[in-house]
Amino acid sequence: MAKRIYNFYAGPATLPLPALKKAQKELLDFHGTGMSLMELSHRSKEYDAMHKEASSLVRRLMKIPDDYKILWLQGGASSQFYMAPLNLQKDGKSFEYVNTGVWSKKAIKEAKFYGEVKVVASSEDENFSYIPKNIDFSSDAAFAHITGNNTIYGTEFQEWPDVPGDVPLACDMSSHIMDKVIDVKKFGVIYAGAQKNIGPAGVTLLIVREDLLERIPENTPTMQKWKTHVEKDSLFNTGPCWAIYICKLSLGHLESIGGVPEVEKINRKKAKILYDLIDNSNGFYKGHAKPDSRSLMNVTFNLPTPELEEKCVKEALEKDLVGLKGHRSVGGMRASIYNAMPIEGVNTLADFLKEFQENNQ
Repeated sequence: MAKRIYNFYAGPATLPLPALKKAQKELLDFHGTGMSLMELSHRSKEYDAMHKEASSLVRRLMKIPDDYKILWLQGGASSQFYMAPLNLQKDGKSFEYVNTGVWSKKAIKEAKFYGEVKVVASSEDENFSYIPKNIDFSSDAAFAHITGNNTIYGTEFQEWPDVPGDVPLACDMSSHIMDKVIDVKKFGVIYAGAQKNIGPAGVTLLIVREDLLERIPENTPTMQKWKTHVEKDSLFNTGPCWAIYICKLSLGHLESIGGVPEVEKINRKKAKILYDLIDNSNGFYKGHAKPDSRSLMNVTFNLPTPELEEKCVKEALEKDLVGLKGHRSVGGMRASIYNAMPIEGVNTLADFLKEFQENNQ
């Protein structure tokens, strides 16, 4: 097998090695069809069985109630920035958002095309280094929206905000879906681009409570209606078949190791290794996120100077630790430790960072 490195990029991100090996094995002949799945008709019984199993895995892993629909859509999570307000709008009601970073701001921008947007809480005053507390959504909102994890800044909601009973909570979970056990019933809508935590780029997972599908205005373009895709089980048109297949393999691997409860334990161990290292470095490494808002998935930190940060990233690359450069809006470094990142990779990174500190203080 070709050399494998530890991939800390924020996305597209590392995938489970067993899933990749399974895809490699089936690449030329999917289940005896004599064809790759990439060549297989999305109307065939072989594809249909795979497609249904992918959705069933999502339902089992997240314990999704029967009155929620599961969709596999194209266009990336960014398409849901406008599809959510388009599908959830209600006459005379505003949309309420929490602004926790770049992706929240992009979602807010798109929502303004469809109605009044109220930003009810923001952490922009401190460069998005924390998750706002005591968020107060009103009963007059058509829906409430949060970005559950913020890849750029390394912050994550530790508790879900309360919403009035008839106001659905929509959440962009692109960079942390299935990183921990959640109660899906707290949400009206969950959406996530696959390429960070459940699969490859090219498909977006959407989970929507069934009653909300009745809100969609009749004059909405056909492809932008969630209801269109629900009625055809995400096969109204040819979907991103290969991406869904890789998600199915990745989710199958997650189930085989104990599901979300087990991976949450592993994720907390991985995050603790790096946060403990940062906290015990006597200020050599300084975390961007406030401790009570730290992400399990994206560990962001700075070194004493930009020059040291550049050197650290370069030397890490020489040790097959890739993707550690921070986003330009924060600078520094970022280790994305998604579900598929093995704990061995995090230990290897921690050992390197300890050695780097010893050699550069």
